Amino acid sequence: MGAMRRREHAGPVALRAMQDLAVRSFPATGYRHIGDLTWNWCLALDRAGECPTAIWTEGDTTLAWGWLDVSGELMLQVDPDRPELADEVLDWAERTAGGPLSTEVAETEQHLVAALERRGYTRAADGPFMMCLRRPLVDLPEAPHLPDGYTIRAQRGHADVAGRAAAHRAAFGSPRVTAGRHARMRDAWPYRPEMDLVVVSPAGEVAAYCQGWYDEVNRVGEFEPVGTHPRHRRLGLGRAACIAVLHAFAAGGGERAVVYARGDDGYPVPLRLYTSMGFGAYTRTRTYTAPKP
Repeated sequence: MGAMRRREHAGPVALRAMQDLAVRSFPATGYRHIGDLTWNWCLALDRAGECPTAIWTEGDTTLAWGWLDVSGELMLQVDPDRPELADEVLDWAERTAGGPLSTEVAETEQHLVAALERRGYTRAADGPFMMCLRRPLVDLPEAPHLPDGYTIRAQRGHADVAGRAAAHRAAFGSPRVTAGRHARMRDAWPYRPEMDLVVVSPAGEVAAYCQGWYDEVNRVGEFEPVGTHPRHRRLGLGRAACIAVLHAFAAGGGERAVVYARGDDGYPVPLRLYTSMGFGAYTRTRTYTAPKP
């Protein structure tokens, strides 16, 4: 073991070091799947100045990290066996943010909850939160029948990549997923094309998709993201894509799948979709806001 070191970066450039901790911590917390980090890295591409990070290591082992967004939102992860580092991450974030700071943690991350409450952070009483859901990869639903002319498959080339990005923008009303960003994400670990499936319409348009990420150490697959183009909704396409990815996880040796869905009443449809496929809740997130100086 070496001495403790903290490295600061203008953006999430040390992604693999952060994922090292995510893999080790997932059995204890069920939160921050390695796919989450790659997906958020994709969204941060070309915005390095807006998302500083800091990583605490000992030798080659990552023990904690913090990731700030320009809005003052903090993502953080701390090894449950080193809870004292939560204060170091929060010290760094409060100093770096220079303004209002909030963070979302899972109830299973009790070492982070304890640090936040000890420092006077306020827990939101209501508002949006994420429900963390899981299901075993056994007794999977059979692939549903698709409307005539629709097919499910992996992406085959630039047209599919661009179509997948366009479908995401249409589904979520967000401009951040461009064809270029999606293409770069497909080159990032742990991306596997057979677990990132699209539903293609009779006209060749990407109508829906389910992107799966697989943690082969913990044998856990995750959906992130799932979407359907507004022109193709209410046809069961998103459900069909998710079931196909569940089967891909199982074929890859997976034992269970997870997904995070809004648990509040503001966006209830995804939660209903996942529970209908056999997912059940195991924890939820809480949002904390730093005290005013």
